[in-house]
Amino acid sequence: MSLKFDDDNEEIMAEINMTPLIDVMLVLLIIFMVTSSISVNSGLDINLPQVKTTGEGKAETAVIISLTANNQVLVQGEEVELASLQEKISEALKKEGTNLVILEGDKTSKLGNAVDIIDLAKAAGASKFAIAADQK
Repeated sequence: MSLKFDDDNEEIMAEINMTPLIDVMLVLLIIFMVTSSISVNSGLDINLPQVKTTGEGKAETAVIISLTANNQVLVQGEEVELASLQEKISEALKKEGTNLVILEGDKTSKLGNAVDIIDLAKAAGASKFAIAADQK
């Protein structure tokens, strides 16, 4: 009994299968796109004013400043004292690389506080402002 080995058909396969890699990258891309879209909701319990019409703007990064019903001020969800508000807004604008500030204020908060916050944001370097509201 003799065995014959055919060494000519045994080649080393040196190719990388790209299909699973591409599938994983596309899934990661979709997850990143969904989670990185701008969201005006900061997760706080703020009773926003309601309007009949809303302006549609393009999505871009922004610094969200929240004013609660009991006049607490939050920058990007972090509570800030009024004395250091301008500094925190300036840091957040630099970190986000934007000059857009979105002010979301409880409808029972005082207008004077909102004006003061916008003034401080302007002094910190913001040049675009938006006010968050819910649609009726």
